[in-house]
Amino acid sequence: MPNAHIWPMSASVIHDRLQIAGCNLSALAAEYGTPLYILDAETIRTIAMRYSAALRHAYGGPVSIHYASKALLNVGVARLVHSLGLGLDVVSGGELAIAQRAGMPLDHIHLHGNGTPPAELAQAVEAGIGRIVVDNLDQLKFLAEFCANRATPQTILLRIAPDVAAGAHAHIRTGAASAKFGLPLDDGSAAEAVRLALQAPGLNLVGLHAHIGSQMRDWAALREMISRLLVFADQQRRERGWLLTELSPGGGLAVAYMPNDQAGDIQTYANTIANAVQTGCERYQIPLPKLIIEPGRSLVARAGVALYSVTGHKTVAGGSNYLHIDGGMGDNLRPSLYNAQYTAALVARPLAPPIAPVQLAGRFCESGDVLIREVALPAAEVGELVAVPVAGAYTLSMASAYNGVPRPALLLLDQGQATLLQRRETYADLMARDV
Repeated sequence: MPNAHIWPMSASVIHDRLQIAGCNLSALAAEYGTPLYILDAETIRTIAMRYSAALRHAYGGPVSIHYASKALLNVGVARLVHSLGLGLDVVSGGELAIAQRAGMPLDHIHLHGNGTPPAELAQAVEAGIGRIVVDNLDQLKFLAEFCANRATPQTILLRIAPDVAAGAHAHIRTGAASAKFGLPLDDGSAAEAVRLALQAPGLNLVGLHAHIGSQMRDWAALREMISRLLVFADQQRRERGWLLTELSPGGGLAVAYMPNDQAGDIQTYANTIANAVQTGCERYQIPLPKLIIEPGRSLVARAGVALYSVTGHKTVAGGSNYLHIDGGMGDNLRPSLYNAQYTAALVARPLAPPIAPVQLAGRFCESGDVLIREVALPAAEVGELVAVPVAGAYTLSMASAYNGVPRPALLLLDQGQATLLQRRETYADLMARDV
């Protein structure tokens, strides 16, 4: 398979047709319609095992891997990651409800969120969630009051803004002091949060969390972020007697989207984190804390492929060639939002030589709805299937029914079997909330 590193691990070309997990994509599209999203179970399993092996090899203390579910979450995905021994990070009451329906143990779930409403914080506490990662002083004050008379204190971590940023786009850099996420170190907010948490009988402060950005390849920034967290932990131990027992440096490992991209190496990532934590803990004589990492995009992006049907062609002034498809920004907002780049292949002729570059134009009523600005493809006929790889993360999770277009179905493919995880939205679904 050309450019195999951006396709699911089970992808192959059989009789000149693209297959995934031994499944006939044309037959699936005929049965479930297009746009259609598919997930390769083998890819998710393999990446999860690589994370687990790398972290346990590199780090001398306890470890835990939590899937950052905002990348893609439904009941089926939650059950899959739980079966692989992973915990779950959620950022809303809705994601928590999905995890609960999937049967995910509550003590394996962490709630994040920079603007989480008090009602959703209360929902998480009352459900018995394992950890709440506190983003700001107002959240902390609410939890201190809400949990004051509970028999069992609510375990929390504090999200720190370390003033270290990394990531491929400004919208996904989250660690700067000016970002909306976390408690800044330099203005005393983080120290005040420790003070308030230790005074609250209903709270049990166990650790610190930070996340500096997505699509990260900057190991120096990762080391610096961990160093600043451990410096702060050492200060709080000396000043307040608080001992760090859990440390979460987030996720954000880079994914390859284009043929010339290189994904971040999982073992290098694990080694960088482990070495930084172990070196800092030795320096400050802190016992090794439990290390929690939170892969999201890097776990599911490569596993996903979006299938579209060609609906038309158009050549316009200036020579631009548009290839129209039956999806676009309604199911994948990333190109419009981040100028994200993708490539594509024809399902029935993935190895055929390209004729000319085209723009893969979405169906939605926005000039910016162009899924791919330039991709070289063979001449495609109306009705042919186009496959877009690396579509597993931040596509369906940000999808909408804009223009009254129902959202696509999602299938899990595994060893020749296709399981429906989410059915296609219907017109009735679009009106279900109307009164």
